[in-house]
Amino acid sequence: MSEEFRDNPLWHILVETAQTLPMYNSHMSYARDNILPESPKTTPEQLSQRLDMPLGEAIVILEELRSS
Repeated sequence: MSEEFRDNPLWHILVETAQTLPMYNSHMSYARDNILPESPKTTPEQLSQRLDMPLGEAIVILEELRSS
C-alpha cells in the first residue's frame, strides 16, 4: 500500500494537510498504543470509522506508523 500512495504526486500535500489537523497527534498516539497492537491489519477505512476522522488522515497515520 505505501508505494501506491507515496508515488502519487499529491502524497506530500495529503501528509502536510493531515498533520495540521488538530487531533492528528492524538489520533496517531491512540492508533499506535491501542488499535494497532490489538489489530495490526487495520485498514485506513476501519481506522477512519473507528476514530471518526477523515480517510486521508487515517492513511497518513497508518503509513507513518507502519514505516517506522
